[in-house]
Amino acid sequence: MDFLFAPLVPVSLPIQGNSQRFPVHRVYCIGRNYGDHVREMGGDAKRSSPVFFMKPADALWLDGAVPYPGATGDLHHEVEMVVALARGGREIAVADALACVYGYGVGLDLTRRDLQNLAKADGAPWDSAKGFDASAPISTLTPASVCGHPQHATLELQVNGSTRQQVDIGDMIWALPEIIHELSRLWTLAPGDVIFTGTPAGVGPLRRGDRYRAMLGNIATLEGHLL
Repeated sequence: MDFLFAPLVPVSLPIQGNSQRFPVHRVYCIGRNYGDHVREMGGDAKRSSPVFFMKPADALWLDGAVPYPGATGDLHHEVEMVVALARGGREIAVADALACVYGYGVGLDLTRRDLQNLAKADGAPWDSAKGFDASAPISTLTPASVCGHPQHATLELQVNGSTRQQVDIGDMIWALPEIIHELSRLWTLAPGDVIFTGTPAGVGPLRRGDRYRAMLGNIATLEGHLL
């Protein structure tokens, strides 16, 4: 195949204990998946239809030095359990969903909160608030063959040594098998898909020079700082 110019190198993620890398297809995110976060944002925490959005695959960021984005004065952190799929399909049954999972990690859904608030007020899409460059710092993946499929694990974010967010993943409104099922009703999932599974309460600003440490139990750790 003859290209007009060289294609970009595919996005991929490192895997714990494996020299191979995980090739990324799409990045899906679910919003409003912890009741305490829904309430802190002024919403109703009752279970309703899940809210999904996407980030570009190349928004995934593996460098510990994260550039502070332009066009915002209010960058917020949202720590999340991240799930990587090795199998996909359509209309995946809840009972079959975990069989699609390759592994787990931890990441940040960085958000231009000021732009998101404007978008919400106007009923506009969230793309500029959620899908900007380096908006998804992410850890190395731990295969499910190593860590299993955690039903309970502490998801935590520290900023400059102080805990900002902390929750048990068992508190998710939509559990992981349900998330996979619901996504597969809307899109055909594929090997290489990555899912950010929602953030708990405690979201807040990150400023230049801030250092962060995100942890998913003893499964994954992500450390970095804002430039």
